[in-house]
Amino acid sequence: MASPHDTGDTEQPALFDVPPPPPAADPEEPAAPQPEQPTLFDAAPEPGPELTRDNAADTRSAPSRDRASEVAQTAGDDAAEPAATAATVPHGAARREVGAAPSWTAGERAAFDLETTGRDPQEARIVTASVVLVDATGTVTREWEWLADPGIEIPAEAAAVHGVTTERARAEGRPAAEVTAQLHDVLSGLWRAGIPVLAFNAAYDLTVLARESERHGLPAPAPMPVLDPFVLNKQVHRYRRGKRTLGALCEEYGVVLDAAHTSAADALATERLATALVERFAELERPAEELHELQIGWAAEQAASLQGYFRRRDPEAVVDGTWPVHPRPWDRSHP
Repeated sequence: MASPHDTGDTEQPALFDVPPPPPAADPEEPAAPQPEQPTLFDAAPEPGPELTRDNAADTRSAPSRDRASEVAQTAGDDAAEPAATAATVPHGAARREVGAAPSWTAGERAAFDLETTGRDPQEARIVTASVVLVDATGTVTREWEWLADPGIEIPAEAAAVHGVTTERARAEGRPAAEVTAQLHDVLSGLWRAGIPVLAFNAAYDLTVLARESERHGLPAPAPMPVLDPFVLNKQVHRYRRGKRTLGALCEEYGVVLDAAHTSAADALATERLATALVERFAELERPAEELHELQIGWAAEQAASLQGYFRRRDPEAVVDGTWPVHPRPWDRSHP
């Protein structure tokens, strides 16, 4: 399996919380009204008039395979530090109080995705990587895409998901060290410029990148700010049942995901999904740095809840709640 974003028909229990079943309703009594869900913040901004995007149809579409094939595979000299640009205020900004720090949707943001050799982020190798940069209106302004030769066999299970075989990676891919270095430079440049990077289930992709960086003698990346629609959705829609994969959530929120399990398509769909979450849940209309810090605590709470569920059957079950990068296993036992 390339990454734990989508897993076909097999439901992955680690991707969602399983709440205790509600008590059976008395058929002779009318159903009690559902209490209003509390907001996630003590002082949630007042909702304002709904705004619409003129280009909503365009900004909700992920790239096709033809579009992905046009993406340049090298990062230019200026790619590492794209400059932030002035942006118009997008949908939802009217909810912010006057003088408040701008929401992450009011400026540029990037999205990032990997397809890899396996499920374990400590051991998986990068096969494809994509980064897309969009402006405040959701228009794509720049894209980067890489195909790597991971230096190891790509398991058939992973190749069946993302379509890249060992033979193709060896024939067409670039050395893993080169791809990792360029990806590291692009993401680090975005963070230095204060541009948030979105990644679905970020702890997987960023842990893979951290371990790959170590293998190739690169400094550990400093991911800040990061926005993770997986963590955000679990926080604002806690008792949602069913799969919580990228594909399932895109379908629920009306985000088009073409060519799923290509890193280019998944990266752009991640940005569209995050924007859709903000449109539905006004409490996520916050500065990126603030949301980053909140997600650290939310991810830990979500993991603890899931671990408690698993321990009903396996008292030794452990769910790692560190975010956005998991430490090496060695670091856990040797602080």
